[in-house]
Parts: sequence; C-alpha cells; structure tokens
Amino acid sequence: MSEIVYRMAALLRRLLLWVPIGTNLGLLYLLLALVSGRFLSSRGAVFPALADLGLPDEAVRRAEAALCYGRWRIADLLLAWRHVVVREGLWQAHCYEGLRPVACDLVGFFRPRLSGCAGKHFHSAAQRALPAVVLALVAEVGHVGQQRLALPRLLLRQEPGDKSEADLQTRTLRQASRNLAQDEALLVDAGFALAQILACGVPRFVVRLAKNATARRNYLPVYKGKGRPPEYGERVRPLPRNRKGETIRASAPDKTARWKAGGRTIRADLFENLTLCEAKPGSASFRMVVIFDPLYGNPLVLATNLWVSAYALWCLYRERWPIEQLPLAAKQMLGAERAFVFAKESRQRLPELALLAGNVLSYVAATSTAVATGFWDRAARPTCGRLRRALSRTHFSDLPLSEGQFRKKESVTAHLPKGVKAHRRRKVSTMSPELRKAA
Repeated sequence: MSEIVYRMAALLRRLLLWVPIGTNLGLLYLLLALVSGRFLSSRGAVFPALADLGLPDEAVRRAEAALCYGRWRIADLLLAWRHVVVREGLWQAHCYEGLRPVACDLVGFFRPRLSGCAGKHFHSAAQRALPAVVLALVAEVGHVGQQRLALPRLLLRQEPGDKSEADLQTRTLRQASRNLAQDEALLVDAGFALAQILACGVPRFVVRLAKNATARRNYLPVYKGKGRPPEYGERVRPLPRNRKGETIRASAPDKTARWKAGGRTIRADLFENLTLCEAKPGSASFRMVVIFDPLYGNPLVLATNLWVSAYALWCLYRERWPIEQLPLAAKQMLGAERAFVFAKESRQRLPELALLAGNVLSYVAATSTAVATGFWDRAARPTCGRLRRALSRTHFSDLPLSEGQFRKKESVTAHLPKGVKAHRRRKVSTMSPELRKAA
C-alpha cells in the first residue's frame, strides 16, 4: 500500500482515540468507506459500502450499529479533528487587519422520500424548497500550502422545535457569537437577514445584502420648520433601481476607495452610520459597502459593523467561499448526497460524518504529494478527487486496524435473548388499569 493510505488511516485513528472501544473501530470503518468513495458505488447504501471494504459480515453489522447507537457526538469529533490539525502545524488561519474570518452557512442533504422529514432547504435545480436534513455549519478559514481550507468548528442540527430554517439560523448565530474570539469576524451570505444578525447581537460580522437593499441614517435630518418633526433618518439607497419605468437614483456615498487586484481597478462606495429601515435613530448601527469589480457584472453589496478598510472587507468576504468546499466534498466527491438510512439518529449522523470525512479528505490531499489518476494526468494537483480515486482502489481489510485501542469490544451477551426473541413484538394491552387489576 502507498504511504498516503497509511497516513489517512493514522489520522483517522488519532481522530477517534477518545471514542469508546468497539465504537471507535466501527466509526473508523465508516470513515474509511466514506473517504474512499464506497458510498458512490453503493449509491448511499451503508451495508454495501462497508462490505466493499472487504470486511466480514460481523464487522459490517458492528459498524452500522456504531452509526445508529454508538455513544459519540459530532461536536467532540470536530474538536478532536481540530486538535489533530493544529498539532501538525500545517494549517494556518488567514488574517486581515487583525481579523480572522469565520464562515457560516446552511447545508441541506435532500431526502424527498424520507418519511417524517421535517426540514426543508432550497434546491436550485427545482427552484423550490424540498424535504432535507438541514445542518448549520461554522468553520474557520485558513490555508494549507497554496490551498484554502475551512476547518469546521460547529455543526448544529435542526431541532424538532424549529418551525423553519430561520430558527436554526438564530440558534447558530447565537452560539457562533458565544464562540467568536476577539479577533474573529463572522461571514454569512444573503440567506441570513441583517435584522436577524443585529437581533442576535453578533459582535463582528460581514453579511451580503441584496442589490435593492436600503437603510436609513442613524440620525434625524434637520427639521425644516413645517409639518411633523421627522422620526426616522434619511433613506439610503446604495444602488439605483428602476420602478414603474422611472429610475430612482442612488444616494451619494460618504467615502470612496480604490485598489488594484490582478491588473484591474476595484472601486468601493462606503455609507457610514446606518440603521435598519424600520429602526429609529439610536438603534444598532452598521456600514454598507458597495464593491464594483470589473470581473463581475453585478456589484457586491456588504453590510458590516467592522471599522476596517474596504479592501479588508473585500478580502474577508472572499474567505467565505471555502466553506462551500465541505458540502461539495461530502455530496459530490464522497457520494453522501444519497442516503438509505431512516432512523431518527442515523439520518442526522451520516451527513455529519460525511461533512467531517470530506474535510479530512481535503486536508490529507492538500498536505500530501499529489496522486495522479493515470498516465494522462501529467500535471496532477493535490485535490480530494484524485485522492479519493486512489483510496477507492485500496482493500482496507489488509490494514492492521483491529489492535490496541481499536478492537472489538468483548462484552458478555450470553444472558441476552438472541434472534427473533430479541426483537419480538408484544401486543399493547388496551385494558384500563382498573380492569387489569381486577383481572
């Protein structure tokens, strides 16, 4: 076997050291099946993916039991993975004017035929919200060598009490705010409402707004001596718009900034000391920055409460894109877009493990020598797709995994019922307690 296979197995063993004996071996088999692309060939079925590793039937059953009933939490796995990455010292966090980017996004694993699936997520191809297992993801952004890589720190499920994605977003913003360091800023896309971010009290944020977004000055205009005194600030429109055949001009910016990047000149219009349209002066204030990049047809409209330069805000928001690599690797690269698990716990755990496995695969690919797909791949790059193809040709049953802390747990089960007696269903008595006592 190649050195990169042993490196992958060693990293996964270090990641699962704290998991109870027996469960850690089952999770190790599951993660190996994910990172090697076995779920792609099995089209999301757990048992065929595990059997393709070359495992005996008993090991396949124990691995599936670790997924459904094992005593582990994804939060502990993410913390352990972060310790593994930090100790190696190859991943470095990005920083712009003293601020480190922390990206936040929602991920939906679509299950349109899953019975009892309460969550819904927007599907771009269907142009509507479809039943899905929705997860909220928060990740630090940095780089390994020449590649940007997001390191997940928080993964939240949609609870039964959440009536919509907005409730999950609110819980995510509040918990992310509590874990935000003094030199970190939260980056979110237009799916998060600015009013929601301000209501959750996020200390430092950068959020994208719609092109028709408006705001008000956080101070009252001068009273003209006639009519009712104003209660709201002057309305600010960062971009012009057309309404009923008429063009509404944009407001004049307070400041203008320019810089060069890639041989092109980028301009930014800044609007200072603003508040929401429905808020009165004295409410929470923010800034709006409109960035005009010749490389794109539409300008980028941002809102923030950071007092940094427009160039730093442009750099910070560009660091939100690496978080999209996590669901891309989990769904398209590893085959977790389809899943054939139906229990209430496993339907949540399998997407969580897939996101973690995709991040592990991307990290190992970025920190190892590029593996060529074939003789035609003359300029191989260290991508997770090439590494997955190399792992898919590996028979992991040859690896010495069942030893030391990773072994089958020898539990005493002689006193437990076996076979059909273990899960025989009994009819529930419909008699009242009084009649049951009389009988």
